[in-house]
Amino acid sequence: MEGNCTMAEINETPEIPETPETPSGEPDAEQPAGTTPPTGTEQPASAEPPASAVPPANVQPTEVSKEMNKDARMWAMFCHLSGLAGLVVPVVGCIVGPLIIWQIKKDEHPFVNEQGKEAVNFQISMLIYGIVAGLLIFACVGAFLLPAVAIFDIVFLLIAAVKANNGFHYRYPLCIRFIK
Repeated sequence: MEGNCTMAEINETPEIPETPETPSGEPDAEQPAGTTPPTGTEQPASAEPPASAVPPANVQPTEVSKEMNKDARMWAMFCHLSGLAGLVVPVVGCIVGPLIIWQIKKDEHPFVNEQGKEAVNFQISMLIYGIVAGLLIFACVGAFLLPAVAIFDIVFLLIAAVKANNGFHYRYPLCIRFIK
C-alpha cells in the first residue's frame, strides 16, 4: 500500500523556513537556506536586553515624528533658505525673507508654521548677535566675532534647510525665541 496516497497528502507542500534576507530581499548568500544564524548566547524572549543596549536616561531620543507632506517640507526649507536674502539686502533681508514665506504659508501647513517661526527667530537672534559683534569691533574682539556669527548663521541655516526638507522638526541652537 505504499503507492496509495490521498489527495490531501499530494497537495501538501512542506514548510520552508524563512531565511535571513539582505536589504535587496534576496536570501543571504553566506547562510545556507533553511538555517538560522547562531546568536551566541540564546536568551528567552522575556529576558531583559543587556545593559549596553539600554540607552542612558539622560540621552533624549531623536524626534521620530516626520512631516510627510512634500509641499510642507519644501516650503519649510524655503523659509530657512530665505534667510540668505540677507546677503542680497543686508540687515533686513535675512528677516524679511523668512517672514514673508512664513506669513504666506503658515495657515496651509502646521509644519511650515513651526519651521517659519524657528527661521524668523533665528534670523532675529543672528541680527542681534551681529550688531553686538559689530559694536565690539571697538574692543578688538568684534573683528573675530563678526565673521564667526556670519559663518554660524550660514552653516546652521543650511543644516536647518536640509533637515526641514527631510521632514524633521529642527530647532536652532543659541536661538532666542521671540515668536512662540
